[in-house]
Amino acid sequence: MKIELSATPPFSFTSVVNSHGWARLAPFKTIEGEDDLAYIFRLGNQQVVKLDMEETPNGVSIAIQEEVSVDGVKEIKTAVAWMLALNENFQEFYNLTKSESKLGRVEEKAQGRLLRSPTLFEDTVKTILTTNTSWSGTIRMTESLVTQFGDPLPGRTEQFSFPDPGKIASSNEDTLRNETRLGYRAPYILDLARQVDAGKLNLEALKNSDMSGDQLHKQLTSIKGVGNYAAANLMMLLGHYEYLTIDSWALKMVSQEFFNGDPIRPDDVEGVFEPWGKWKGLAYWLWDWSEE
Repeated sequence: MKIELSATPPFSFTSVVNSHGWARLAPFKTIEGEDDLAYIFRLGNQQVVKLDMEETPNGVSIAIQEEVSVDGVKEIKTAVAWMLALNENFQEFYNLTKSESKLGRVEEKAQGRLLRSPTLFEDTVKTILTTNTSWSGTIRMTESLVTQFGDPLPGRTEQFSFPDPGKIASSNEDTLRNETRLGYRAPYILDLARQVDAGKLNLEALKNSDMSGDQLHKQLTSIKGVGNYAAANLMMLLGHYEYLTIDSWALKMVSQEFFNGDPIRPDDVEGVFEPWGKWKGLAYWLWDWSEE
């Protein structure tokens, strides 16, 4: 079965896949040298299917080997449209970039869309797993969580969907800390899964919330394990670009670019990108930090 979805132009599948490291985190999978992206997806009826996605002239094509119901097809369409931000329009941002050489090729490359998971639960878990660790550590922890608690793709027992919150919620801190090897993040992931599974926290509702940016940010930082950096990352994935993901790397790069290498504070980073208004997080994200 093949499904085709259109995207708001301009669109570049490659730019979305390479927008950040999510494509390297299970259950996403890429093959070096090939312009496609696979994802092991669990439908609402618990059926597990593999989505093989590639670019078409107007958007994206999704190949599925398994038989899927009409409702399942609708669910897949909705999920992929969200994952690839197919309906987002960045023209306002592109217009602003025309006068900035460090963002000169953003529109040409159709950059702006950030690859995201089908659910905000998955994105929140993955974001927590990026904190205070190396990127290889994030990859390992995500793979371990998916393999241990995810549902297998029929006939391919080495491929698993991202765990349902209930699967993680039924575990315990000791298992997550020592077997899954999530370290200090274990209680945060467990609490998040239990909150979502019990219906006490409706993360999916935040995708289309009419909350202000400040309210949404406050909601995200109320989640255990989600600090300002993690919340800013999640805000970007939700299509809110008014917050900056400021870490030690950001301080170093902004210092070199704008302050002659002198020590700076997060407020200095905010000040540099404040003129970009609601797009400042995206301007920072896509800035060309290479030396002239």
